[in-house]
Amino acid sequence: MSSLDIDFVRAQFPAFSEPSLQGQAFFENAGGSYTCKPVIDRLTRFYTQRKVQPYAPYETSRLAGDEMDEARTRMAAILGVDTDELSFGPSTTQNTYVLAQAFRQWMQPGEAIVVTNQDHEANSGPWRRLSEAGIEVREWQIDPETGSLNPQDLENMLDEKVRLVCFPHCSNVVGEINPVTEITAIAHAAGAFVCVDGVSYAPHGFPNVGDLGPDIYLFSAYKTYGPHQGCMVIRRTLGELLPNQAHYFNGDVLYKRFTPAGPDHAQIAASAGMADYVDLLCAHHGGPASDAAEKGAFVHDLMRSHEVSLLQPVLDAVKDRNAVRVIGTSDANRRAPTVALSLNRPAEAVAAELTQYSVMAGGGDFYAVRPLKAMGVDPDQGVLRVSFTHYTSQQEIDQLLEALERVL
Repeated sequence: MSSLDIDFVRAQFPAFSEPSLQGQAFFENAGGSYTCKPVIDRLTRFYTQRKVQPYAPYETSRLAGDEMDEARTRMAAILGVDTDELSFGPSTTQNTYVLAQAFRQWMQPGEAIVVTNQDHEANSGPWRRLSEAGIEVREWQIDPETGSLNPQDLENMLDEKVRLVCFPHCSNVVGEINPVTEITAIAHAAGAFVCVDGVSYAPHGFPNVGDLGPDIYLFSAYKTYGPHQGCMVIRRTLGELLPNQAHYFNGDVLYKRFTPAGPDHAQIAASAGMADYVDLLCAHHGGPASDAAEKGAFVHDLMRSHEVSLLQPVLDAVKDRNAVRVIGTSDANRRAPTVALSLNRPAEAVAAELTQYSVMAGGGDFYAVRPLKAMGVDPDQGVLRVSFTHYTSQQEIDQLLEALERVL
């Protein structure tokens, strides 16, 4: 099949057959997606059949451990990395704080890191706090009009002091997709490691992190149709270089080194359902039959193509309106379907007005205070954010456009 079978897709999400949600068009997917049935089924099975301490020799425990291992093995393969280079933690924010603590111990006063003012605070705040340890924090700033990051500006900031460059795959308000491979190559050429926040990108197709090249890649499973876990890829070279943050006896296990808290066994096991979902979509649409990374790439492209076709009419409908500023590019091919609108009134109130038309959207700063301020948007007034993903239908887009016509 050359295009996404939206009816098949929506049949994999129980939310779309839930009576209480009928007629409601969901446009706050950047805050968290609906959960696919394979994840729900695995979570239910674990809680009903496997809810014991895993990895013991008795059968129930062995099966519990096997399911947790399956999730890591299959998701790492989709992401194009080794199995032990993928860790699960309680959230992306928590994972980032743990990583920042490891860098705090590893780096020396006077050394530097680069952060952006395009990021969600989770991939900015923890790194900025390293200044308390005498580490220099350099800010790679966005264009105040477009919200874009210029790789040339980064290149001019790098020298022998910089140890780490942190930036988003795409911002949760700007939406523009950053050239991860190009930026990573620039940072690596200067001797710096790279940390990419993929939280706002991964819901639109799992990336092949191995091909992209960063040393750290972070995203949230609850935004990729899964349970509330943070997924963290740490490539081996960096992971073995940084100090262990877990129990000392787990220090020689790469996927345990940066998850000091006890893992949520059931949610990790349920994360294999995300791989099940990729397999379902791939098989239904006639994609590759074996290699997990190839399946992931095929499904990624299916999702993106569908999203772009729905996104461009939305951007066209709002970009020239009086008293509406579209944050980021109006070219759907260059951005994720996360559209932030700066209005001449408080955005949260406008989001409330949309509920009259059965449209679920959000208003506020979305923890993106720094980029909003940099673009001259008052965070207290916030932005109206309408965000969708591949399971959104044309009918829902029409419902959104009609509602926006009324409230804007």
